[in-house]
Amino acid sequence: MTGNDAIAEAAIRAGCDAYYGYPITPQNEIANYMARHMPARGRVFIQAESELAAINMVFGTAVAGRRAMTSSSSPGVSLKQEGISYLAGAELPAVIVNVQRGGPGLGNIAPSQSDYFQAVKGGGHGDYHQIVLAPHSVQEMYDLTALAFDLADRYRNPVMVLSDGRLGQMMEPVTLHEVRSRPPPKPWALTGARGRKPNLIRSLLLGEGELERHNLRLQRKYARISRSEQRWEERNARNCDVLIVAYGTCARIAKGCAAAAADFGLKAGLFRPISLWPFPYRPMRRAASSAKCVLVVEMSAGQMLEDVRLAVAGMAPVFFLGRMGGGVPEEGEVLRRLRALAKTTRRRSHGAE
Repeated sequence: MTGNDAIAEAAIRAGCDAYYGYPITPQNEIANYMARHMPARGRVFIQAESELAAINMVFGTAVAGRRAMTSSSSPGVSLKQEGISYLAGAELPAVIVNVQRGGPGLGNIAPSQSDYFQAVKGGGHGDYHQIVLAPHSVQEMYDLTALAFDLADRYRNPVMVLSDGRLGQMMEPVTLHEVRSRPPPKPWALTGARGRKPNLIRSLLLGEGELERHNLRLQRKYARISRSEQRWEERNARNCDVLIVAYGTCARIAKGCAAAAADFGLKAGLFRPISLWPFPYRPMRRAASSAKCVLVVEMSAGQMLEDVRLAVAGMAPVFFLGRMGGGVPEEGEVLRRLRALAKTTRRRSHGAE
């Protein structure tokens, strides 16, 4: 399957009740797949009149206690930011997929990772977080989308699957595991108040101190998420010469480069964050503590780089290799950087001796 089709199939199997989208490349295959398969299962598919309409339709479905999803690509996700903030403020579960493309502005339709700040730092207004999952294969596009629905319901919080144009368009074998995802009871939902007191869901809180108390409660929830939902992958990450840190498409490239680096006598490890929020700071710090240096590889000007520096906290020098505007790092340029770092680490080792 393509990555985009795998996302759509996972959403269907996870019990997505309604999908709302608006066309934009390179994620149109998700909407196309949902248009073909959702109505056949008696579920809702609507091509909205805009990205703003789509995210607010998600809000309406979520507030009724049903599972909802939308997908878009970078400029379209920018338009959804107000709605995502509303979802977080009202504590509503929803899944948002961003198949990133080059920017800023309309940019181009090539893969990028330049929406990292927007996704993990809160692209809308207010002190909120969405859970952010970053797949690096078609299999993970499927698996992490199914997981996203469970996390959204578990924490009553929006969850973003942060992909990119290459992962969305590429085709790989995928095992369609049975999805055991089932929505939990939602006594808070607006389902009609016959036989019970009315529920009230809102994010407009005007009473004295009311909004601050709400924010403090949200922060306690985010702290629980941070403790429980960090996800990452390590490969040969302990006692390495260079620890490569990458996610998504760049992690695929980094895996090959880490293996090839052994040909010129460099021990290279890989640390791949899977949850970008919550970012796995402590596992990253443990991995970096035994490395001679760290190399961050991104398709951006260095956005995840900031979180890596926070995690490493000066325990090892941090270097960066980035491409922008739809540029994808090639294995050759990563290997050239690793060769240069190998020489640097050797000089430092000899100096210490």
